Amino acid sequence: MSVSSNTKSFKVPFWAQILAGLVLGALLGWIARSQDVSWLVTTLDKIGGTFVGLLKLAVAPLVFFAILVSITNLRKVNNAARLASRTLLWFMITSLIAVSIGLAIGLLTNPGAGTGLTPKDGAKPDHTGSWLDFLTGIVPTDVITPFTELNVLQIVFMAAVAGIAALQLGEKAQPILTLSESVLELLQKALWWVIRLAPLGTVGLIGRAIATYGWDLIGKYATFTADIYVGCAIVLFVVYPTLLATVAKANPLQFFKGAWPAIQLAFVSRSSVGTMPVTQKVTERLGVPKEYASFAVPFGATTKMDGCAAIYPAIAAIFVAQIFDIQLNVGDYLLIAFVSVVGSAATAGLTGATVMLTLTLSTLGLPMEGVGLLLAIDPILDMMRTATNVAGQALVPVIVSARENLLDRTAYDSVGGASPVDEPEPAQEREPVAAAA
Repeated sequence: MSVSSNTKSFKVPFWAQILAGLVLGALLGWIARSQDVSWLVTTLDKIGGTFVGLLKLAVAPLVFFAILVSITNLRKVNNAARLASRTLLWFMITSLIAVSIGLAIGLLTNPGAGTGLTPKDGAKPDHTGSWLDFLTGIVPTDVITPFTELNVLQIVFMAAVAGIAALQLGEKAQPILTLSESVLELLQKALWWVIRLAPLGTVGLIGRAIATYGWDLIGKYATFTADIYVGCAIVLFVVYPTLLATVAKANPLQFFKGAWPAIQLAFVSRSSVGTMPVTQKVTERLGVPKEYASFAVPFGATTKMDGCAAIYPAIAAIFVAQIFDIQLNVGDYLLIAFVSVVGSAATAGLTGATVMLTLTLSTLGLPMEGVGLLLAIDPILDMMRTATNVAGQALVPVIVSARENLLDRTAYDSVGGASPVDEPEPAQEREPVAAAA
């Protein structure tokens, strides 16, 4: 008995494992770069690449079944249409605030000035986004290609259609829904195992970034990098707490205590969809009804991107315009805000925000070569962007639940800071949900 309790007390918390991975990765990356250890660079690249590959492996089926099940779960919630519309409205409100902050920071700091970069340093990306591609690309030409090519937007479309059709069919669709729920649980269980590998993946991802780019790259993009991190930090630690305190009438510290495991994992994994099981778990622990959380979190993981789709394209557009010596006017800034609020679904929860950036640049008529200027620094920026994304994906369900009197205030006020990954088995997942009824 004493042996087992002693063993339990020596278990390293997940947050400490992630932190150790960050430190070890930075150290190994510095050694690999400073000593020119090619085999270490290759090893770090393989470790990080394998971890991201495992996350992406689950993305397509996870998104499909999560969206399908989440839509059908809304039938268990009173005022489902109202909840869905309020969720979308708050997604748009927070995106508008975030893009405004991004524009303000970009205009104040002039991130493209003094970099030494010229238009010749840029290169057109292989794939670019436009409104025509965005609108026509939502509807797939077949049911297989979106899964093989990982077109998340098309997968979301098919899942939404299937979910709405299942609601219309009613009892006849129950066998499909039961199967879908079982498959979703299976996928989440498998992804949970991958998430437990995050400390090891962190070593590879951070180590590879430092070994490949070093600190020189950050120096060249110092203002731009600082702008992204400061902008995300303002949204994360000023805007979100203010909304929690004033709109939800909830203690912001409790939110961060509960949501931090998901924010931390998002920072190292750079994937909103990959973090989704943890985001949903912490959202439920914060007192959001499970039936509503199972809709809002998957929906947010594919469409709610305050970091990637609001702050980043706003500052990046100003950066590119300055490098190419193009003057932006008030109308252009309004267009940036419009694209951020309406087009964020194009980002689709995967690592990187190139599609959203190309969509913004094409709308403004800015040179696509500007994307090439930012690709090298993108992995370093993506960590903070994704952490902001995931925080917003947990925040909105809390705000909507609070305003609709669905939030379990007792659960919210007593939430602990331990990561759901530290729990032995997610057998307790269904307990906090009863308060929703």
